[in-house]
Amino acid sequence: MGQVSTPRYELVFSDAVGSARDVVVVERTSATGPGGHPVYADPTGIIRAEISDRDEVRVLASGGHQEPAHSVVARRLREAPEGGTPDGGARDDGSRDVA
Repeated sequence: MGQVSTPRYELVFSDAVGSARDVVVVERTSATGPGGHPVYADPTGIIRAEISDRDEVRVLASGGHQEPAHSVVARRLREAPEGGTPDGGARDDGSRDVA
C-alpha cells in the first residue's frame, strides 16, 4: 500500500540558543521543491517549506530580504475529522505543547 502524505505540519522555529520559539501551521500546496518533495505554506504564503517524507525541512524564500532559518523542526499534525475542526495542534504521537 502507498504512503499517505500528511497535508498539515507545525513548523517550530527556534533561535540560536533554542530559547525563543515561533510555531506556524503549514498546509500542502501543489508545488514541488528543489529536492523533489512537496512544498507547504502558511495561509499568507510568506512561510514556505519543502518537507521530505522523513520530515526534513528546507525553508524556501518567498520574497527578498529574508534571513534563512537556522533551526526548524517539522511536526506532523493530524487531519481534522470530516466536517469538523482541526485538532488544535495534537500531533501524531498524541502529545501537545503546553504554553
